[in-house]
Amino acid sequence: MTGKKRGLGKGLSALIQDKEKVDLLIKDNTLNHKEMIESIKLEDIIPKSDQPRKIFNKDALNDLTESIKVNGVIQPIIIRKIENGYEIIAGERRWRAAKEANLIEIPAIVRDIDEETASKISLIENVQRENLNPIEEAQAYKRLMKEYSLKQDELAKAVGKSRSYISNNIRLLNLDKRVVELIYEGKLTSGHGKALLGIKDLEEQFKAADRIIKQGSNVREVEQTVKVSKKKPKKIKSKESYILEVEEKLMGSLGTKVKLNPGKRSGKIEIEYYGNDDLDRLIDLLTK
Repeated sequence: MTGKKRGLGKGLSALIQDKEKVDLLIKDNTLNHKEMIESIKLEDIIPKSDQPRKIFNKDALNDLTESIKVNGVIQPIIIRKIENGYEIIAGERRWRAAKEANLIEIPAIVRDIDEETASKISLIENVQRENLNPIEEAQAYKRLMKEYSLKQDELAKAVGKSRSYISNNIRLLNLDKRVVELIYEGKLTSGHGKALLGIKDLEEQFKAADRIIKQGSNVREVEQTVKVSKKKPKKIKSKESYILEVEEKLMGSLGTKVKLNPGKRSGKIEIEYYGNDDLDRLIDLLTK
C-alpha cells in the first residue's frame, strides 16, 4: 500500500545537498520497484535510540496488534544493517505490534545507509505522522532546525506543514516544564498548552494547568479564562492632595497637562506638548 505524499521534495534539498540522500529522504518509506521485501526475525531488530517518538498509545497499539493478527503486517518496516542485527529507521510501532501479536518475522526493506542519513530519514518520517505526541513533534522540529540551521519557513516546506503550525508547535516548549510534561503525558492537549502561553508567570501557568485537569476545562474555557485575567484592572493608588495641587499650579503656569510622579528619594515631572510650536513655547517658558 502506497502512503500519501505529504509535501516533501524541493524542501528537503535545503536540508541535504547530496542528491542521492535527498532521493532517499523523499521516498514514502514504503515499497518501490527497486527495493526487495525481506522477512527479518523480530529478535534481530532493535529500535532507534534517538527517534522522536517516546510514547506509544496503548489502545492504538492494541488495535494494530489485533489487525496484524488477522491481516499480517501490510506495510513493511524500513531497517538498516548494523553490527549485531538491524536498526529500525521507520516502523517501530509496527515492529512493537508484531511482537505483541507473537510473530517471529516481519516484512522489511533493508537499506544500505549510514547512521547520519538513517537519523534524518527517521526524524522526518516521524514528524510527518498525524498522531505524534505534540511535545515530541515540537522537539523534533527544534532538532531539525538546529541540525540544519533552518528557518521556520524552510522547515515548513521540508515537512509539508504551514509556517504557523510549526511556530505554534515549537512555542509549546516555552511553557513551564511541568506543563510541558503534562502535555507530553497526554493529560493536557496542545490546544490547552497554546492557551496557557497567554499566562506569562510560570507558577500561575502551572496552577492554571492543574485546575484545567481537575475541572476538565475545554480549550475554549481556558482561552476565555486567560482573556479575562489579562483584562483585570490594576489597582490605581489615589494621589495625595498636595500632589494634585502642585500639578494644578504647574498646568496653570505652563498651559498644558502636567503629571507629577513622586518616588521615595526622587521623582519625575511629565509635561505634555502638542507639536513643535508648542514645544518651542514651553522651552521659552522654562528657560526664562
